[in-house]
Amino acid sequence: MKKTVDLGNPNTLRSVLRLMIPAMIAQLITVLYNIVDRIYIGNLPQNGAISLIGAGVCAPITTLITSFAYLVTYGSAPLFSMSLGQGNKEDAEKFFSNALLMLVVLGALVVGLGYALLEPMLYLFGASAESFSYAREYMVWFLTGGVFAFLAIGLSQFLAAQGLSVESMIGSLASCVFNIVLDPVFMYVLNLGVKGAAMATSISWFLLFLLNLAFVYFRAPTRRFFGGYSWKIVRKVLKLGFSPFIILSTDSVIVIALNVALQQSGDNGDFYIECSTIVQAFFSLMTGPLLGVSSGTQPVLAYLFGARKVELVKKAELQINICGLIFTTTCFVLSFFTAEPFAKLFLSFSPEVSSNVDQVVACAGKFIHWYMYSAILLTFQYTMVDGLTGIGKAKYSIWLSINRKVVLLLPLTFLLPILTHNPETAFLAEPIADACGGIVSFITFMIIFPRILDKQKHSTGSALDQA
Repeated sequence: MKKTVDLGNPNTLRSVLRLMIPAMIAQLITVLYNIVDRIYIGNLPQNGAISLIGAGVCAPITTLITSFAYLVTYGSAPLFSMSLGQGNKEDAEKFFSNALLMLVVLGALVVGLGYALLEPMLYLFGASAESFSYAREYMVWFLTGGVFAFLAIGLSQFLAAQGLSVESMIGSLASCVFNIVLDPVFMYVLNLGVKGAAMATSISWFLLFLLNLAFVYFRAPTRRFFGGYSWKIVRKVLKLGFSPFIILSTDSVIVIALNVALQQSGDNGDFYIECSTIVQAFFSLMTGPLLGVSSGTQPVLAYLFGARKVELVKKAELQINICGLIFTTTCFVLSFFTAEPFAKLFLSFSPEVSSNVDQVVACAGKFIHWYMYSAILLTFQYTMVDGLTGIGKAKYSIWLSINRKVVLLLPLTFLLPILTHNPETAFLAEPIADACGGIVSFITFMIIFPRILDKQKHSTGSALDQA
C-alpha cells in the first residue's frame, strides 16, 4: 500500500499529482459504471429504448440524492485537512465524527423523502406514461442503498483528505468492477431488467462503504468515529459545503429541467430525452474527472492554507488550473472523433430500436458537440470555485456557483426553446452558461484570491474559528 501523501511538501506538483490522479480515476470509475448501467439498459432485448428513457429520467434524480452527501463531505473534509495543517488533531477528529453522524441522519432523511414522494417526483421531473413504470422500478431499488452511498462517499473523501487518495481510488475501482459484473447477471441472466441495474448499483455502494470503512480503520492516521458532537461544527460544515452542494445538486436540477422542457415539446419528448441521456453520459466523462482535479486536490490547498504557507498555496492553485486546462482541452479535441461512436453504444445491439438508431445517433452527436464548445472555459468554474471552497471561503464560491447555474443555465434551459420555437435549442443553454460562468469565475478569483492569502498570512485563528 502506498504511503500517505505529504500534504505539506514544498514540491506542490508532486502532492497535487499524487492526489489528483487517483481522484480523477475514482471519479471516472464512478461515471463509467453509471454509463455501463445505461448501456446495458439501452440494449435490453425487450423494452430497451423505453427502459433507457426511464433510466434517463432517474439519472439526475439519483445524482441529486447523492449530492446531499457532498454537502457534508465537501464541507467537512477541507476543514479537517486545514486542522491537520495547523497541527490540531483534536479539531480534525471532531470534524470527522460530526460528519459521519450528519451523513447517517441526512442520508436517512433524503432516502425516506425519496420513497414518500417517488410517484409525483418522477412525473414532475419528466417521466411519461410509457416510461414511468421503468423509472419507478429503478428508483425503488436505488434508494435501498442510499444511506450506504452517503457513507461510502463521505469515507472516500476523508481518506483523500489525509493523503490516502490511492486507497480511495482502490475502493472505487473494486466497487465499479463488482457493479459491471453484477449488471449483466441481474439484468440478463436473472431477467430482472432495469430493476437489476439498480440492485447492482445499491449492492456496489454497500461494498464501497465496507472497503472504505476498512481503509479508514486500518490505514487512516487520524480518525474518531464517535463523540465530540457540536452544533458549531455542524453549522460550519453546512456553510462551507453549501457551495459544492449547489454545484452538484443544480447539475441534477438542470438535467431535470432539461427533461421537463423536452417532454413538453410534444410527441418527440421521449426521443429528445433519449438523446439527452446519451449527451449527459458523454459530458460526465469530462466533468467527473474534472471534479477529481478540482476537489481531489483540495486537501493540498487546505493543509497549506492552514499552515499559512501562502506562496505554496498560489503555486499549487496554478498547477491545478494548468492540469485542468490540459485535461479539458484534450476532451474537447477527442469529442470531434468520439461523439457519434459513443452514442451508438447505447443502441446498436437492440433490435427494438434498430430503425431509429441513425436518427438518435445523429442528434445525440450534434448535441454533444454543442456541449463541448465551452469545455475549456468550464475549467475555471471548477478549479477556482473548488479552490475557494478548499481554503474555506464559502461566501465567494457559493455566489459563483449560483451565478452559473441558477442565474444563467436554469432560465436559459426554459427560455431558449420558447424564444426560438425549437426544443433543440434547450441544449445550447449549457455551453452558453459554461462560457459565461467560467469567465466570471476567472475574473472574480484573480481579484479576491491574493487578498485572501494576504489576510491568512497574518491570521492566528484555528480552522474552527476561521470557517
